[in-house]
Amino acid sequence: MDDTTAPPDDLEYRNAPGTRVTYRARQRRTDHTVWLGLALHLPSFLISFALVLTAALGLDALLGIPAWLPTGLWAASGALAFHRPTERLVARHLLHLHRPLPAELATLAPVWREVTARAGVDGSRYDLWVEESDGLNALAAAGHIVAVTRRALRDLPTSQLGAVLAHELGHHTSGHSWSGTLGWWYALPSRCAWRMLGRLRSRLRRSVRGASVTALTVVVVLTGYVAFTTLRATYGLPLLLLAVPCLAAAMRRQAELRADAHAARLGFGHSLALTLHERLAEQSAARPSEALCRPGARLLSRHPDLRTRLERLQKYL
Repeated sequence: MDDTTAPPDDLEYRNAPGTRVTYRARQRRTDHTVWLGLALHLPSFLISFALVLTAALGLDALLGIPAWLPTGLWAASGALAFHRPTERLVARHLLHLHRPLPAELATLAPVWREVTARAGVDGSRYDLWVEESDGLNALAAAGHIVAVTRRALRDLPTSQLGAVLAHELGHHTSGHSWSGTLGWWYALPSRCAWRMLGRLRSRLRRSVRGASVTALTVVVVLTGYVAFTTLRATYGLPLLLLAVPCLAAAMRRQAELRADAHAARLGFGHSLALTLHERLAEQSAARPSEALCRPGARLLSRHPDLRTRLERLQKYL
């Protein structure tokens, strides 16, 4: 990024370098979306625990490894979400982020300092990263990862860049980032098992295409009988699992709105609204109005639509 293409520096710096910054005694908190989100991840965690325990029992029978050892290691592995070296490996190799270049850091560091100073948060506790992407976006992950896209860093004025960073800081200080990371990690075994079942189902579907009608009828009847017996024995409780993805997505959308409110309370409301307007204009130009998000897909979306975010921001403007 050279000076001829650098966006304007229009941020109002209320905490210039050298001024005294007062940090809050409690740097992080957890709101209701965190606890509800973790509760909604409980079924996936229990399924994953059962899968890991089954694999551990198999290792115990085959190799003599105590079953409690791999199970305990897996249960304790969630603490790595707050381990800085592990986070850096995740950022580089899973999220495909890179450290800011000197020119990028020269733009990013003063804005980040202003954002964290307004929030009363020690900005050095977090690691800044850059994502090679053409979107106007940012992300907060694990316990200390804050990343912005290359385009946001290149094109956004510093006031709007500060709004984006304040939004991501809100995810960290409210506990959304670490709880989302833990939920994803502990649900990983069950998610992998579900994908394997999906592939097995596809293979079975291809194999039964050439089967006789009688064999296909027997398979359908047996499957229906097993499902009915299970639901009857458990009073239909497994049906509640069908609503978990929708409820979890609703909690994520609520967390996004709360992060918007956090940015607005820090004085970035107008800048955030302007950024959302620009993204809405790009979105409208990219796809026609008749091809907007389907209702079913919207229920499973982890982000509220831009118009909803702009509407909720009005009371802070």
